[in-house]
Amino acid sequence: MRIVIALGGNALLRRGEALSSENQRQNTREACRQIAKAYEGNQLIITHGNGPQVGLMALQSNAYKGVPMYPLDVLGAESVGMIGYMIQQELVNAVPKSASLATILTQTEVDPKDPAFQRPTKPVGPVYTKEEADQVAAEKGWAMAPDNDRYRRVVASPLPKRIFGLKPLQNLIDHGYIVICAGGGGIPTYYDEQGMLCGAEAVIDKDLATALLAVSVDADLLVIATDVDGAYIDWGKPGQKRIAQADTEAITQFGFAQGSMGPKVQAAINFAKASGKVAVIGALQDIEQIIAGRAGTRITDQVKGVVYA
Repeated sequence: MRIVIALGGNALLRRGEALSSENQRQNTREACRQIAKAYEGNQLIITHGNGPQVGLMALQSNAYKGVPMYPLDVLGAESVGMIGYMIQQELVNAVPKSASLATILTQTEVDPKDPAFQRPTKPVGPVYTKEEADQVAAEKGWAMAPDNDRYRRVVASPLPKRIFGLKPLQNLIDHGYIVICAGGGGIPTYYDEQGMLCGAEAVIDKDLATALLAVSVDADLLVIATDVDGAYIDWGKPGQKRIAQADTEAITQFGFAQGSMGPKVQAAINFAKASGKVAVIGALQDIEQIIAGRAGTRITDQVKGVVYA
């Protein structure tokens, strides 16, 4: 089975955790040990987020005043190289030595006229208190927004339109490679009025880009890994319930938060509608049960209605 696994940012750096190389390495190692459980008998394509990392790199770049801060697309490319290296190395240590792996720097096309460029919503970088956020916003001119009980910088997050470089990706997949690609949703790029390919000052939502990738490579299953075991209704309330399965129409009635579960649900809907197959939102430690159809929130039009766990 061809499986695309989207690693959430929490799989690499947990909320509120110091953005150190050591922490990221340890979290990546744990994530790869779980991914390795899905290797036997399957083709694996892995994507990942980069919000905390690209935000940290922006802070580091901004701290050196000798040159202007590097643009977000370049910082995104740097972060994808770093994260991809760690995932590839830790996965090599977790799967059989006969496995072949490749990390691909992926460009994703966006529309330069996307309204998202006027409404930054994608959180990047570390979390701040209200006072710290106000100070950072004043010093750097960055847009800040609430993130649960803290604040984070937000940047433009245009919709992904097309994954570039599908032919070499498909070739690697067809030849049995574990492929790590579309990191951070891919590097946001667009064609200007002269037909030249350019980078965009943005960060793409990795779940939406992963769904597009999964359709493009004809995946059999999309797994959106997060830090909870599925999508819940009435989350945080006494009567909260996990959705075990839902069709693409039924799941839309619940109005999931755009800053957390919303993009994951929308990505699952996009894949299920376009492919006619199954997308699952769930915890990475449940990967074997997810593949077996016994864990997570399954979104598919192969059945109708909503089933609760």
